[in-house]
Amino acid sequence: MNTDSLYPSLLAPFTLAGKRLRNRLMHASMSTLMGENGRVTDRLIQYHANRAKGGAALIVTEPLGMAPHQKVPSRVRVWNDDNLDALKRWADAVESEDCRLLAQVQDPGRGRHAPGRNPDAVGACALPDDLSWTVPHVLGIDEIRRLIDDFAQSAHRLQRCGWSGVEISAGHGHLLHQFLSPWSNRRHDQYGGDLAGRTRLIAGLVAALRALCGRDFIVGLKLPGNDGVAGGIGPAEAARIATQLTQSREVDYVCFAQGSHARSLELHVPDGHGPRAPYLPLIRELRQAVSGVPLVALGRITDPAEADRIIERGDAEFVALGRPLVTDPAWLAKAARGRAHDIRYCVSCNTCWDTIVTQHRPIACDNNPRVAAQDEADWWPQRAPVRSRVVVVGAGVAGMEAAWVAAARGHAVTVFSASGEIGGKTRLQALLPGGEALSSIYDYQHAAALRSGTRFELGVTAAAADVIALKPDVVVLASGARMLAPGWLPREIRDAGIVPDLRSAMLALLGHRAQLSAHQPGTAAIFDMDHTEGTYAAAELLHAHFDRVVLITPRESFAQDTALVTRQGIVRRIHEKSIETIVFAEPRWSGRFEDGVLEYANVYTGKGGVIEDVAFLAYSTPRAPDDALAAPLRAAGIDVRLVGDCVTARGILAATAEGHAAGNAI
Repeated sequence: MNTDSLYPSLLAPFTLAGKRLRNRLMHASMSTLMGENGRVTDRLIQYHANRAKGGAALIVTEPLGMAPHQKVPSRVRVWNDDNLDALKRWADAVESEDCRLLAQVQDPGRGRHAPGRNPDAVGACALPDDLSWTVPHVLGIDEIRRLIDDFAQSAHRLQRCGWSGVEISAGHGHLLHQFLSPWSNRRHDQYGGDLAGRTRLIAGLVAALRALCGRDFIVGLKLPGNDGVAGGIGPAEAARIATQLTQSREVDYVCFAQGSHARSLELHVPDGHGPRAPYLPLIRELRQAVSGVPLVALGRITDPAEADRIIERGDAEFVALGRPLVTDPAWLAKAARGRAHDIRYCVSCNTCWDTIVTQHRPIACDNNPRVAAQDEADWWPQRAPVRSRVVVVGAGVAGMEAAWVAAARGHAVTVFSASGEIGGKTRLQALLPGGEALSSIYDYQHAAALRSGTRFELGVTAAAADVIALKPDVVVLASGARMLAPGWLPREIRDAGIVPDLRSAMLALLGHRAQLSAHQPGTAAIFDMDHTEGTYAAAELLHAHFDRVVLITPRESFAQDTALVTRQGIVRRIHEKSIETIVFAEPRWSGRFEDGVLEYANVYTGKGGVIEDVAFLAYSTPRAPDDALAAPLRAAGIDVRLVGDCVTARGILAATAEGHAAGNAI
C-alpha cells in the first residue's frame, strides 16, 4: 500500500518558536501519577518516550512542581536543582525521538475534585470552590509576583535541561482560570476588575518567560472555551480573553479547554454519551479570536481520518490527543503506515481519570494493559519457546484478551462461549446508551485472535468433559459472574424468572427489538445495588420505551462506584430525563405485585411507600464468580487460571489486565 497520501494534513510538518515539528499531533497534558516524592521515575520517562516513539510531534507533560508551595508527591519538583540529571534524561528520551517536550505550568488553586477540602489552597479571592467548597488563601500582590517569578525560573531550568517549552494551563477551573473568570475573581486591585486586570497575571507570566527563555522556547496557552459556570467564562468572554492574551503574539499556540471545578467538570473529558469531537464548533467560533496564533483542537478526537480532516479544513493547526494516546502510543505511527485497523482505540470511558483522581494510583487504561511498559509502543507478543494447548472458557474481554495473546505467542487456543457472540457483558453495555465505543475493545481482540489462529466454539456451554476432551495444557477460566438475587425477593419468584437480574432482562429486551421499538405502557423499576455505568445506561434505554422509570437504592445517592466525571453525567441525565430516584429504600415483596404495585420501605425507619403500575422490575446487584469449572478441571490435573469476574467481579480494567497477563504467562 502506498502510504504517502495517507493523512497528508495530519502528517505535514510545522514550525513553532523556530523548532520543527514533524507532524501536527500533540500529546495533551495527562496526569500520570508516576512521579514519586517529587522525583522523576524511570516509568515516567518511559511513558513519554513511548509516545514519542509512537509518532507524537510534541508532548505536554502533566503539571510539574514549578513553585515551592506545590508539594504534591507525584508532582516532579522543578523549582530547585534536585532533579537536574533526571530532567535531562527525560528530555533526551523524548527529544531524541524527534519530539518536542513541554512541561505544563499549572496550579489547582482552590479547585479540588477529591473528597474533602484543601487547607493549603491559594486563590484569587476568598470564595468557595464550586465543587468542593474549598475557600483558599487569597494571594497578595507580592505573592502573585513571586509566583510568576517561580514559574519563570523553573521554566528556565527546564530549558537548560533540554526541554523545548512550557504550556500555561489557564483552564479547567485551576488557579489561572480563577483569575480570568469574573465569577471567581472579585478583586479590586490590579489583578482584578476589568479584562486587563483579570488577564494581568497570565500576561505577566508570558512576559517573564520570554525575558528568561527567549523566543526560541515554545510557550503554549490553554484557555477556557466554555467553563459551564453561570457568570463565568462562556464563548463570548472566552473570545475577549483570547484576543487580549494573543494580540501581542508572544504565545506560540492556543488551545481551549471546557468545564471547571463545578458541576461542569464532566465537560473536561467528554464520554460516549455525546458526539465525537464535541468542541469543534466552539473551536471554529473561537478561531477568529486568537490573532492568527496557531490553534490546537482537542476533545474526544479518536480517529486519524477525523484528525486529518480537522487540519485539512483549517479548523486548527494541531490536534491534541490525551486519552487516545494513553490507549495506544503508536496511534499515529500505525495510521501513517496504513494500519489504522491495528489501533487500540480509546473508548472514552474515563477509567484513566478514575485511576489517577479517585484511586490515586498511576494512570491505567481499559484497552491498554501495557501503559508505560518498555515495549509498549506497537507491541506484539513474543513467541513462546514451547507450543501448548490452551482452552479459554468465556469470550468476554478477559477471556478474549487471554486468547489472542496466547495465540499470538504460538499456542493452539480454543475459546468456548455460552453466547453466540463475543464480548460478554461489555458487548451488552456497548448496545446501551453511551456504550457504543466499547465495542472496539473486543473487536480488536477478535481480529487479533483470528489473525493468530484462535478457534472459537460459540454458543457452547462448556462442561468439564468438553474441556478435558481437548487435553489442554492450560485452561483460562473467564466465565464471568452472576448477579445475586436480593434478600427481599422470594426464592420461588426468582426461580420462576418473574423478576430477573438487569443483565438478563436487557438481553431479553434487546433480543426482541421489534417489541422494544414500540412504546411500553407502565413503569419500569430497577433495584440498584450496583452503582456502575451499565445500570444507568439500562435505565436510559428503559426511559425511551416506558411511561416512567424509577431507580431504588439502599444507599444515600446513586452512581457511587463511578468516577466523579462519569457520575456527574449520569446524575445530570437522570434529572434531565425525569428518571425518578428513591434512596435509603428496599422493595418489600407482597402479593400486590400481581396488580402492578411494588411496595418499598426505608432501610432505617421502615416507613413504606408504593410504586404503581409496574410493568418491568429487575435487580442490579453485586455479582458472584461463576467458577464452578475450576474444581473438576484441577481434579483432572489441569493447570487452571482464573481471570476477570471469575476471580471476583470488577470492571473492564481488571478484566483486560488479567487476561493480558494470563496470555503472556502461558
